[in-house]
Amino acid sequence: MINADMRLIVEAAKLTFVATVRPDGSPNLSPKGSARVYDDEHIAFMNIASPQTIANLTADPRIEMNAVDVLRRRGYRFTGTATIHGQGTPVYEWLRSWLLDLNGPGYPAHEAVLVHVDQARPIMSPAYAFGDADETALIAEWSAKYQVVQSEEEKV
Repeated sequence: MINADMRLIVEAAKLTFVATVRPDGSPNLSPKGSARVYDDEHIAFMNIASPQTIANLTADPRIEMNAVDVLRRRGYRFTGTATIHGQGTPVYEWLRSWLLDLNGPGYPAHEAVLVHVDQARPIMSPAYAFGDADETALIAEWSAKYQVVQSEEEKV
C-alpha cells in the first residue's frame, strides 16, 4: 500500500500533521517531526511531547496523518489505526535509534506510535489542477520563496 512516492513525501515533509479524536469527540491536531515509513503498511512516529495525542489514541485508535512536501506542493493523507509501543519493542527501538542519531543522546522518546495505513489519498495543490503547474517549476518557485523568507529573517 505505501509506495515509493509516498515514502519520498513522508521523508521530505519534515512535519507530518496527526489528527486524533478527543474523548468529547472534538478533533486534536498535532505536528510530528518524527514520522517515518516503517514498512509497506505502516508509518511510525515517536511520542516526544504529545501526551494528548497518546491519551486520545489510547481511548480511540483512529488516526489521520497528513504529510506534505512544501516544495513539491503535494502530499498524502493517510487514514488508519494506531497502536502504542514501548521500550524494547522493534518499532520503538528502530525509531528511537533514528531519533537519537538525528538529535543526540538524551532526546525524549516516550513511546512509538505505529499506524496501520488503511487508506492513502493524494493531496495536491490547486496549482496542478488549475495552473497546469510542473513539479520541477514548483520546486524552484517555492525554494526561491523560502530562501527569501530565510534571508529576511537572518537580517533581523
